[in-house]
Amino acid sequence: MALDISNGEHFVSRHLGPRDSEISKMLGDLGYGSMDDLIRDTVPASILIAELLDLPDALTEAEFIDRAREIADRNQIFRSYIGMGYNGTVTPAPIRRHILENPGWYTQYTPYQAEISQGRLEALLNYQTMVIDLTGLEIANASLLDEGTAAAEGMHMLAGAVKRGEDRSTFFVDEACHPQTIAVVRTRAEPLDIQVVVGDFAEFEFNADVFGALVQYPTTDGEVRDYRAFCDRAHEVGAGVVVAADLLSLALLTPPGEFGADIAVGSTQRFGVPMGYGGPHAAYLSAHEGFKRQMPGRIIGVSVDADGNPALRMALQTREQHIRRDKATSNICTAQVLLAVMAGMYGVYHGPEGIRRIAQRIHNLTTVLARGLESLGHSVVHAHFFDTLRVRPTGLDSGAVMERALAAGINLRDFADGSVGISLDETVEPHDVDDLLTVFAGAAPARPTVELAAELDAVEFPRDLVRTSGFMEHPVFHNYRSETELLRYIKKLESRDLSLTTSTIPLGSCTMKLNAATEMTPVTWPEFGALHPFAPVDQAQGYAELAEELGEWLMTITGFQGVSLQPNSGANGEYAGLLTIRNYLRAKGEGDRNVCLIPSSAHGTNPASAVMAGMKVVVVACDELGNIDVDDFRAKAEQHSDSLAATMVTYPSTHGVFEEEIRQICGIVHEHGGQVYMDGANLNAQVGLSRPGEFGADVLHINLHKTFAIPHGGGGPGMGPICCAEHLAPHLPNHPLVDPETAENPTTVSAAPIGSASILLISWAYIAMLGARGVKKATEVAILNANYMAHRLEEHYPILYRGEKGRVAHEFIMDLRPLRKDSGVSDEDVAKRLMDYGFHAPTQSFPVAGTLMVEPTESESLYELDRLCDALIGIRAEIQDIIDGRADAEDNVLKNAPHTARAVTADEWTHGYTRDEAAYPASWTVDHKFWPHVRRVDNAYGDRNLVCACPPIEEYAEAE
Repeated sequence: MALDISNGEHFVSRHLGPRDSEISKMLGDLGYGSMDDLIRDTVPASILIAELLDLPDALTEAEFIDRAREIADRNQIFRSYIGMGYNGTVTPAPIRRHILENPGWYTQYTPYQAEISQGRLEALLNYQTMVIDLTGLEIANASLLDEGTAAAEGMHMLAGAVKRGEDRSTFFVDEACHPQTIAVVRTRAEPLDIQVVVGDFAEFEFNADVFGALVQYPTTDGEVRDYRAFCDRAHEVGAGVVVAADLLSLALLTPPGEFGADIAVGSTQRFGVPMGYGGPHAAYLSAHEGFKRQMPGRIIGVSVDADGNPALRMALQTREQHIRRDKATSNICTAQVLLAVMAGMYGVYHGPEGIRRIAQRIHNLTTVLARGLESLGHSVVHAHFFDTLRVRPTGLDSGAVMERALAAGINLRDFADGSVGISLDETVEPHDVDDLLTVFAGAAPARPTVELAAELDAVEFPRDLVRTSGFMEHPVFHNYRSETELLRYIKKLESRDLSLTTSTIPLGSCTMKLNAATEMTPVTWPEFGALHPFAPVDQAQGYAELAEELGEWLMTITGFQGVSLQPNSGANGEYAGLLTIRNYLRAKGEGDRNVCLIPSSAHGTNPASAVMAGMKVVVVACDELGNIDVDDFRAKAEQHSDSLAATMVTYPSTHGVFEEEIRQICGIVHEHGGQVYMDGANLNAQVGLSRPGEFGADVLHINLHKTFAIPHGGGGPGMGPICCAEHLAPHLPNHPLVDPETAENPTTVSAAPIGSASILLISWAYIAMLGARGVKKATEVAILNANYMAHRLEEHYPILYRGEKGRVAHEFIMDLRPLRKDSGVSDEDVAKRLMDYGFHAPTQSFPVAGTLMVEPTESESLYELDRLCDALIGIRAEIQDIIDGRADAEDNVLKNAPHTARAVTADEWTHGYTRDEAAYPASWTVDHKFWPHVRRVDNAYGDRNLVCACPPIEEYAEAE
């Protein structure tokens, strides 16, 4: 008998929570003899596919690492001095190890449950404070996607601030802004009927039609300009000014808020975040306080908890897309929280002195380089610069310079007019400057940098451009300089957040599944992290192969023929998909079509994205089962037949149901000349079982941070590629630095051609290690886990929606409204009480107010599913105690939840229940207790008293 020498270690067994015996038990409890039987009762036969997906055989984890190393070796890491908003940086080792590579930070969820998110909220408050201080403005948000989209958001803010009755539609963009930023702004402006004028800031004449302007500081080619007079001219006609500023330069230069800017935007990438071939990076946006209700994204604010102690939370949430929908300030949903945390902690690590020292050293090296180039006979175009030079070579043409640079392993920026750009960064050493001078020296020997530096005095900026104000004066930027202290600070904050390292995070619609260590491993390899997004394409062959392979797999999984990996969030993917439809209709001569049908159950990003894409939202009703009301859908499609552009449909539905009529719905839209956009938020219930491109969808965005395991990182990074049918493929997003012919009419949705390239590795790894059988089994187990939990809980809570055969998809909704009527206990009370049991709450009051939506995912074991069920059943018993009068209607464990260690150990205990009942409601809490850091947060207080920077704790307490 032959010996078995195959490797039996398959990744699928590591990814899935339940063992085969547990799967059999759960199926038995549901009354099924096989998984196929369950799936046939869950997924409509009309869309169920029989064959396995055409994906490569699954790799073992060891095989995947070898494969990733092969791909990495195809990338060439040259010294890149291209600039354009992307710079080399040094990620401090404790930040890399204890945050970027730490699941205690990268598996957290968006901090909607503030009481168990206090560590991350503090880290983000540090980030906001750093941005506010450096830019000289009063408020900042907790990050955006990239500099280009942040600039577009700034434009949108100014457009929204136009006074009622005024007719202003022109936005000026200085031609010295980064080209990718100009492209993103132009893309965003066109559907909103904003006229973008690109020109020379010094020559532009403001008039009553102009509502705003965008300038770069320093410019894309390095010039440091004085924009005071420009801002004054804008303000004279009631226009605002957005300044895209290099945040590091503001340690030396006058901050935008001090010379007249209304809004400042930019990237924090060079604050310790690797370039990663374009992302993910946290963009910043700061503004005057008057813009606080127009500001997109998330603002972290200071409030108080139930005991009056300081507590942090997301402020002013009523302006966000999930509340305001089509009237939202932005469709932004995913921020870049993990990267913002890194950038903020970089500020904590270095402090203001370190930030200034780094900036000054870069400027000094740039000055040495400039003088060395001049000594070789070359011309430096701008007299005032920070880290970037534009050089006109003498004796060598730019082509020769570029060739010599490439031969030396150096990337420079090649301008069309024959000049060359050089941007220095934190990683540059004197010998690197020597190498640059040698490239430009030709036959003449270049003088050594050290020798040149010894002869030069510090070069001062003009007086009006020199920063004189202090920054980052809060103690947090001074107290953690030793690695020991920084380590303890990071760990202290980590301990205040509930992540997947503690327990399941059962969020319906958000799919908080395993982010495997092997999937994450290559992300921090320099071959992927150190590559500039605009490096020559022959240096990025590894990325090209990875992108092509992943794109092919995503098309195979979804049944489409086109793909774009540019959108760098789910909301951005929605927007890109709708723009693709818009461009297609315009190319057909049907550009007047602008109506988008959206079910009432849709994610809030859907209507917000539709409005941003220039569409008019028409809401379609849902029936009592949670399905789209087909009669209402048909009636509204007929009513708007001549103007119907699209429908946006989530599948399975946002109610957690596979709608039987999905083919009919798609057919109705096509019959009336529209296109079907499918929101891929729930693709985790489809992979391997059905393919949207085969049952009627035309374009689909994919939340890679949901279905394909990119971690949520506390609210980002996300990634939202789109797949589409063949007829839409020519209209997918483009990029002017890939295809220069698109510069005047771009469809550019992210600053980099592949929006957040480095984290595509994670989804690529996920599919490579699961293979066709693995991705299908993952979907099946996700559906099984949800149905098992719904079955266990249905005796205790009404399950709101089910399919025709009584099954839910991969998530389900628990209806707490009847219980509230009987007991006064709300869904919020249950959410907060779950914290005492050691759990993050399911999705609260979405898509139906007063409910909890549960999604266990495929990664949770039967033990964990039962533990969560036991907690919810225990809470149901606590609610019954209130109904039956055994517990006080107001003073009870639910209304007072969560209970902190401070509250439980206080000298005085006045409640009608015991401390033990408050803190240890289940056996596992005795074995291992996660303590919420604060009690229930007062959201209204925080909105009435908005503080979004770090106040001295003493000052805050005194004010109270």
